[in-house]
Amino acid sequence: MSTTPRVVVIGAGIVGANLADELTARGWDRVTVLDQGPLSLPGGSTSHAPGLVFQTNASRTMSRFASYTVEKFLELGGAPGDGDWCFNQVGGLEVATTPERLTDLHRKQGWATSWGVPAEVVDVEECARLHPLLDRDRILGGLHTPTDGLAKASRAVTALIRRAEGRGAVFHGSVRVTGVAQHAGRVTGVVTDAGEFAADVVVSCAGFWGQAIGAMVGMPVPLLPLAHQYAFTGQVPDLVGRNDEAVEARLPILRHQDQDLYYREHHDRLGIGSYAHRPMPVSLDELPEVDSVSESRQPSMLPFTEEDFAPVWEQSRLLLPALGETKVDTGFNGVFSFTPDGGPLIGESPDVAGFWIAEAVWVTHSAGVARAVAQLLVDGRSEIDLHGCSVHRFAECETTDAFVSETAQENFAEIYDVIHPLAPRTSPRGVRVSPFHARQRELGAVFAESHGWERPRWYEANADLVAQLPPAWQPPPREPWAARYHSPVAAAEAWKTRTGVAMYDMTPLTRLEVAGPGAVAFLDRLTTGKMDKSVGSVTYTLALDEAGGVRSDLTVARLGEDLFQVGANGPLDLEYLSREARRHPEPVTVRDVTGGTCCVGVWGPLARDLVAPLSPDDFSHEGLRYFRCRRAEIAGIPVIAMRVSYVGELGWEIYTAAEHGQRLWDVLWESGRPLGVIAAGRAAFDSLRLEKGYRAWGADMTSEHDPYEAGVGFAVRPATKGPFVGREALDGVDATTVTRRLTCLTVDDPAEVVLGHEPVLVDGVPSGYVTSAAFGHTIGRPIAYAWLPAGLEVGTPVDIRYFDRDVRAQVAAEPLVDPEMARIRR
Repeated sequence: MSTTPRVVVIGAGIVGANLADELTARGWDRVTVLDQGPLSLPGGSTSHAPGLVFQTNASRTMSRFASYTVEKFLELGGAPGDGDWCFNQVGGLEVATTPERLTDLHRKQGWATSWGVPAEVVDVEECARLHPLLDRDRILGGLHTPTDGLAKASRAVTALIRRAEGRGAVFHGSVRVTGVAQHAGRVTGVVTDAGEFAADVVVSCAGFWGQAIGAMVGMPVPLLPLAHQYAFTGQVPDLVGRNDEAVEARLPILRHQDQDLYYREHHDRLGIGSYAHRPMPVSLDELPEVDSVSESRQPSMLPFTEEDFAPVWEQSRLLLPALGETKVDTGFNGVFSFTPDGGPLIGESPDVAGFWIAEAVWVTHSAGVARAVAQLLVDGRSEIDLHGCSVHRFAECETTDAFVSETAQENFAEIYDVIHPLAPRTSPRGVRVSPFHARQRELGAVFAESHGWERPRWYEANADLVAQLPPAWQPPPREPWAARYHSPVAAAEAWKTRTGVAMYDMTPLTRLEVAGPGAVAFLDRLTTGKMDKSVGSVTYTLALDEAGGVRSDLTVARLGEDLFQVGANGPLDLEYLSREARRHPEPVTVRDVTGGTCCVGVWGPLARDLVAPLSPDDFSHEGLRYFRCRRAEIAGIPVIAMRVSYVGELGWEIYTAAEHGQRLWDVLWESGRPLGVIAAGRAAFDSLRLEKGYRAWGADMTSEHDPYEAGVGFAVRPATKGPFVGREALDGVDATTVTRRLTCLTVDDPAEVVLGHEPVLVDGVPSGYVTSAAFGHTIGRPIAYAWLPAGLEVGTPVDIRYFDRDVRAQVAAEPLVDPEMARIRR
């Protein structure tokens, strides 16, 4: 008798069917899949999906999901001519009709190269050869990805169901889920109109119905159903005779992103998808019932609004003149899911153990997401980093209906836009502000946004300092792309931090309180450093997964015998620590205190001259050493002063309650006026931290990397402690055994500032990719960190592929500034 968990999957579309296949392939044979529609055509987004699979994406994770979908669907069905194909590898072609778009296609080619996807920017003649319907006079070039193609989603679902059933899975169609049974904080089954299905694990793969399923266990699912237009032309004379009934398509799938359009063949017709229309949110209450589903009548297919399509039909006829001999035959507005940041939603309920979701997943990424979820369930971790896909990545304010609706609609409108990596969200803004916000606005702060927080990039009040910069600090002019959302004021702010004193708003960084009799043992088990140290100690440490991957990096301050403040990387850490606290044998609580507190970083050679006169407490080097903290008073304000620095200069992170925040800023500012204090923003901060070689989790390292590869092996202290998560996986691993390494690069030409995700070539061969980059104002050269093969000697030349040109760089020893750590420990 099987002893694997009983799994019930809600939804038999492309995600649910893939998940059943992946689970049964791993030996979990007690899998039941339920769908409210008939299994042959369940009626969700899968049933009407056009099936375009483009692998190139700014996200490495999303690109790897798509590549696995291609690999799996090619294996799943026969060749296109056999009539049972699940993937037709016709290739993909994105065309440019503006110089800006053509430039962006070179950037996309860089992403593809970084992630191992074959792609090439081709000229007009090659575009016309690949897709003869194009008007070559209207295009400037294109990006050709030969391994992209068309997924036959409904056929793939049928094949996946058949294969999963052969391994023991059971599928039930026309079964409506009415509830999720639970007991003592765990799922026990799924309640339906056909009875209850017992379960140890429930996974909702319900697509745009996911919100309704999540509500059954009180779990917010931050997605918005939106309608997207898809039209079929009449017969196109130039396509007649090209495709037989089995093949369906031979031309590459085509994207005309300058007009928010895409195209694919349907035998002798074209299908046209449009994002050019207004966002059209859909309420589940408005959808037709699932009782009677056919190819032309599905809950996810709403009536076609011709007036929204009329403008893009004209644009289509301009790009593809052959359409002048036909017309729009039929169309529909198809419903699918959008999220606040455009990513999928994967994860377990924080309140009901065993309830998981895999929602807002398109056909493109379906197999990759299903494999990741299966690995989470069976192995406890995914081989692909999922931090950008976790349902827990959002702050609470980002899961409200209003926030989700506004941001999801914005993502819909911008889906094909050329988006700069530093471009701030336009709306909503002002959702979360620190107590210093009013003062920052008075200083002309230019804000970016992250997780709802307003975060200064630089301050226009410092603009006059640019003219005062010494010649060695004068920033060179940048090319137009790198100059966007940048100001030379950042150089002045970095200069003042290195030579004087600056104040940084650190409030948006997540702060967690871990307390209780079990706090020491709890943190000791979950981190790589020793936690049972004296009150006042501060420890930089890592949280690993069982395979030794870096789940997060943390700064842990011991404020009392049973009280710790943990500097964390956001909501993901809160969810992880909270979940583990419930499993801990001793009492321990985890609380997010970020919103009720605030923090000013005071850093620079003159930081002690600014702070010490305000306090009766000892802020000397002997009185408060590096990586120590203490409770203190500053001008009568109760604070916690923590002697740490992410910029590599003397100073402290100074914490207080939010109610004291503005006064704290004001007294520090007044004390610093005679010293020339400035407020400084994230642009300077990012430059200074790269000069010191400080890693940013999520960008430079993730769960895919172990500490020694990432250059943070010093934070692993097995000799000082007992068991901890990931310890066994690191046995025998050290800096000498790794085959890849996060590597510091300096760029030869000061004017060439790369921005991240660019491929790096060693001896002309793509060998890695850039994670973080910035101009190093102290050293006068651009800096990039990149994942590259281990063993590259300092001074080794490499090339960074930046758009359509190679930028010469070299491997550098790190840190680039103050390797003796003298400045920070004075």
